Amino acid sequence: MSNVSHARSDISGHPDASEMRARYDRVMGGRDVALVDAPVFLVGLYCAVSPWVLHFTANQPALVTHNLVMGIAIAVLALGFTAMPERMYGLSWAICAMGAWIIVSTWIVGNSPDIGIVINNIIVGGLTILLGMVCAGAAAKTRSTT
Repeated sequence: MSNVSHARSDISGHPDASEMRARYDRVMGGRDVALVDAPVFLVGLYCAVSPWVLHFTANQPALVTHNLVMGIAIAVLALGFTAMPERMYGLSWAICAMGAWIIVSTWIVGNSPDIGIVINNIIVGGLTILLGMVCAGAAAKTRSTT
């Protein structure tokens, strides 16, 4: 046990250090929005469970299904942003479109929704649009610098 050293060593002496750095740069690609992936996921999860949180499952069955499907779709896209950022950030504008649809669909899919449902979907849709624009802006910035 006395020969074990707990000091941290620098990996610059590792034979694959330059390849590891190049791969990290290629995969992460200057991802300025890595911290946005989790909020997008959480907004998607909340959108999916909001019918049960706000208790509109009985009087708005079509809107329940709609919010569930849209929330799952947003959460899956957020997982894709995290797992494959170089491929998925091109879909950031789709997140913006989904947010706009969540806002408008309250009146299209819903049947005379009450004010709580309207406010809920406006907030969820607005957050989705905002986070999608942040992702899209970062993706555009990354593409213009590479």
